[in-house]
Amino acid sequence: MAPTIDSAYSHARAHLQQQPQRWLVTGVAGFIGSHLLETLLLLGQSVRGLDNFLTGHRHNLAQVRASVGEAAWRRFELLEGDIRHAPTCASACAGIDIVLHQAALGSVPRSLREPQLYHDINLTGFVQMLDAARTAGVQRFVYASSSAVYGDHPGLPKVEQHTGACLSPYALSKYADELYAQLHGRCYGVGTVGLRYFNVFGPRQDPLGAYAAVIPRWLSAMLAGEAVRIHGDGSTSRDFCYVDNAVQANLLAATSVQPQALNQVFNVAVNGRTTLLELHAAMQAMVLEIRPELPPSAPQHDAFRAGDVRHSQADIGKAASLLGYAPAHDVRQGLRRTVAWYAARADAAMPSAFIC
Repeated sequence: MAPTIDSAYSHARAHLQQQPQRWLVTGVAGFIGSHLLETLLLLGQSVRGLDNFLTGHRHNLAQVRASVGEAAWRRFELLEGDIRHAPTCASACAGIDIVLHQAALGSVPRSLREPQLYHDINLTGFVQMLDAARTAGVQRFVYASSSAVYGDHPGLPKVEQHTGACLSPYALSKYADELYAQLHGRCYGVGTVGLRYFNVFGPRQDPLGAYAAVIPRWLSAMLAGEAVRIHGDGSTSRDFCYVDNAVQANLLAATSVQPQALNQVFNVAVNGRTTLLELHAAMQAMVLEIRPELPPSAPQHDAFRAGDVRHSQADIGKAASLLGYAPAHDVRQGLRRTVAWYAARADAAMPSAFIC
């Protein structure tokens, strides 16, 4: 029987507070990376962060600093550098117990336009981080993978052992990362755990740019009174996962004492399906609760995008049984928190309010 969140996640947090570790978070100024940093500092951990600020934002670090306070912030060390530079990877891993590797380029459409860049960062950079962790004697290497590795496999919900053909360079880079991580476990004894994220969303996710994720991009438009654009007819479905669930999965993977959990990959989601039309309706209703003066508007439709998977839903049974993973937020709970966060920043009329 799988542990509950109270017995697994709460136990992991309590253990960390009693026995602090030295952590490295790559991509620390990014969306998920900054949430990991915030949680670790609040738990009394010492954290080194690595980021080249290609997609991360210093605003995110400033928000973490304001959240945790100056005493906790003194336990954070920022290393500005690039995982494509092997000496930087070595410096980042020196003296570290646990690596949470989040640094990567996302976006299926961008990877189709810039496949070499995705290979350089998501694959070459990943292998260099693995090798640096091995050389430094890191105890655990937890890394971000993606639901994109399921490719064209038609089965729902997605289970870890069944994948299809990759549909983009991004998907291929993440699948290759998993193979390299498992190889390092077998050949070098590195304790790796891969987390296949399913459409993680929440505060600090950047809504700007051509490759922004759907929820922050739509929220930015809705709060500005603009119509959103949907790729396809809106029947495309996703297993949207609030960022706190992803943080939980990372900490459980990093602290698990189950030998069977090592050198494995796990789905990180809520085992649900929400179509884009359902997502639009829910988000618009929540925005109008906060901003009743805004006019509701129907979405506009564009063509389907090349490389996109039509339907996605995760089986989270493996993560529940081996890690004790139990998502604490469903999509509607996460959306309410996210809508409130973006609305508050829009109300503040801050310069570059959404780039946080």
